[in-house]
Amino acid sequence: MDQAVRISDIDQIFGWQYDEEEQLEEKRQALQRERCELEREKKRFEREKRSFFAQKRVECMRLEKERRLFDEKWRILEAELKRLAADRQQLEKQRRFYECVEEHERQTRVTGRSVSGSFFAGVADRQTLKKRYKELLKIFHPDNACGDVATLQEINREYERLSQELAG
Repeated sequence: MDQAVRISDIDQIFGWQYDEEEQLEEKRQALQRERCELEREKKRFEREKRSFFAQKRVECMRLEKERRLFDEKWRILEAELKRLAADRQQLEKQRRFYECVEEHERQTRVTGRSVSGSFFAGVADRQTLKKRYKELLKIFHPDNACGDVATLQEINREYERLSQELAG
């Protein structure tokens, strides 16, 4: 019996050891499955991370392209606004010029002088020529609101011609 007890004790000891080994093997397998699952999750997260950064790059490129397009449109709008302001100033200057010309023609009609293309029509002497020349300079000088370079040059040519005729 002594021997039977010993064998049963040994069976118990080996049985427990066998049970422990089985439990350890089950835990090892469970850890292995968990490790595989974690590796799969890690790979999935890496793919998501790469996908996210790729989308981020694409979005950054799109935003940069939109910013450049906006800047270009803004520059175009500013240039057009400046051009419109310059056109408006030019039109205003032309309007004032024509108002001055109209006023000049009206004064010429009132004073009885003919406006037959001559700025100095009806001028008979040198003093009247000089007076009329100064009046025309006040009206048509380019620094004035109604000024015009081409008209002033024509006035100067006609003045020179008439001045020589009256002097000679």
